[in-house]
Amino acid sequence: MTPDNPHLDAALGVTIPSRHARGRAVRLGPALDSILSRHAYPPAIEKLLAEALALTALLGSLLKDPGGQMTLQAQTNGGIVDLLVCDYKGGELRGYVRHDPALLADSPRAPSLKSLFGEGYLAITFDQPATQERYQGIVPLEGESLADAAQSYFSQSEQIPSIVRLAAEKMDGQWVAGGILFQHLPEGEEGRERLHTRLDHPDWDHVAVMAGSARPDELTDPLLSLETLTWRLFHEEAEVRLLPMVNLSRGCRCNADYVRSVIARFPEDEREEMKDETGTIRVNCEFCSTSFPLHFD
Repeated sequence: MTPDNPHLDAALGVTIPSRHARGRAVRLGPALDSILSRHAYPPAIEKLLAEALALTALLGSLLKDPGGQMTLQAQTNGGIVDLLVCDYKGGELRGYVRHDPALLADSPRAPSLKSLFGEGYLAITFDQPATQERYQGIVPLEGESLADAAQSYFSQSEQIPSIVRLAAEKMDGQWVAGGILFQHLPEGEEGRERLHTRLDHPDWDHVAVMAGSARPDELTDPLLSLETLTWRLFHEEAEVRLLPMVNLSRGCRCNADYVRSVIARFPEDEREEMKDETGTIRVNCEFCSTSFPLHFD
């Protein structure tokens, strides 16, 4: 949440007990602009990264470990974008895109997911230090949108019936991105095929229809609270529980001391090869476009 607008830079958790469903709703504003302002991306790439960051916030806010980290990565071949990386840790977001400007210039104004990524995959990684668990799921980048690709991840990798909606729009020179994620709760069904929940609990179809009715303009409306959006979708339910709001912000974990410690681990002869004509080793952070000039005597 921001002081000027409590409906932005926040994630809201939702559970619907009678429908055996849980969900998340997010909306990004100033934090998103802060991330995008570090780069000089064309509008189509800004929109892609904005939606990817909204998806990252949705997935990252599912983490129960306060020190946990979620990383979303799309690596591709033959498309405009060859690499997209976003991550979430403790409510802090960062992300960047590597793309081919020439291919983008030859594409339509609003390129399709296929045009953007060509053939590639979506990898989602959850790291939870408290339990020393690391889980990664990888699925092909398929569908008409990033939201479709995320739904494929949950159905193929985690076998959890899910629905994802994402949207991003630039309003008066400022970007706003929003999204919702709703899933069937497995109810402790350890060792069972989770997709069987479609048969066990037909109520899930109702949740999917209602969540899927969220319009892009509702997801990005900076004056519409996440609580009100949830109420619009599920006001006919007997009980809807709202979880504490999670504040979201831009956060890059790079710093000069850390970068220096990493480079210092290289053998002296390799560090010599890294130096430019002035004897400086320059390390650039792709996430925040910060350059670190390093000198080793």
